[in-house]
This record gives sequence, structure tokens and C-alpha cells, in this order.
Amino acid sequence: MHVVVDLNKCQDHGQCVFSAPSVFSLDARGKLAFRAEAEATYVSPPLGDDHRDDVEEAADVCPLQAITVED
Repeated sequence: MHVVVDLNKCQDHGQCVFSAPSVFSLDARGKLAFRAEAEATYVSPPLGDDHRDDVEEAADVCPLQAITVED
């Protein structure tokens, strides 16, 4: 499973951090930490199924629907 974040849609509301803090974090400026690794789209390394419920919740609560979960 991978998390895909459309960084063009994302506005750093941080709801994903509350749902899946082991996968998402904000940097010191309040921006999604993935922005340091990617410009337009972030694709996570493979994640174990133990994260599935949390990342699916993060995708659901994202106000801009910028997060998808892919198998």
C-alpha cells in the first residue's frame, strides 16, 4: 500500500496528521513535511497494512481530497 498526496491540491490543513501521525507530519513552518521530498505529487514508500485504517481515515478527512491510498 502507498499513500499518494497531490501537493498541488493540499493546503496543509493538517487533518491527516491527526488521523495518521505515524505517516503524516507538519514541519516547523506548518507545511506537510513531504514538501521537502516532492513538488507536485508525493508517493510514500510501501506501508504495512497496520497503517491502512489510519491512512484511509486521513484520506477521508482531507478537506481537499488530496490524499489517495493505492495498493
